Amino acid sequence: MTKSQADVVRTALEILDERGAEAVSMRAIAERLGVRMNTVLWHVKTKARLEELMADAIVAGVSLDGLPEHWRERAAEVVRRYRRALLAHRDGAALVAGTYAAEPATLDTAEALVASLLEGGLSAKDAAWTCWGVIYFVLGLAQEEQALPNGSSTLDVGERPALRRALPFLAEESFDERFEFGVAKLLGN
Repeated sequence: MTKSQADVVRTALEILDERGAEAVSMRAIAERLGVRMNTVLWHVKTKARLEELMADAIVAGVSLDGLPEHWRERAAEVVRRYRRALLAHRDGAALVAGTYAAEPATLDTAEALVASLLEGGLSAKDAAWTCWGVIYFVLGLAQEEQALPNGSSTLDVGERPALRRALPFLAEESFDERFEFGVAKLLGN
């Protein structure tokens, strides 16, 4: 049976979800597909290219259907869906953050976000930089959420008075609330 690039990417995502980013390799994909490594390399050429395609496949989980009309609500919803797509895959945020995937799904998601910001009256520069700021925030928060060991909410700040004062909020694992707070601040709410 002939394998396609889509088969290679789908298989790589299966391995990612089952065993994490460290387990994804050309050899593991070839073994899972029952083909030689040359077949995998024919479709993706390099590990970096594989990761770009995987990142775009993760971002393809962002539905752009049924978005709100108001620009700020639409931008926030695009970002919420982006976060959900990242969290839907083990190590998804780390994989996407580690690539520069100028691929269709990634570009479509950026288009929807930037278009919303432009519609809200931001200049092209401010829309672009706000897009980057929001994306970086979401990637960082999602990586933290995915990397945090279960039950690991203890944080020792030592004798740092400002951190001790803010400790109840720094140690919180309220990722949903922190996400909504950050997005609201970045979108000017």
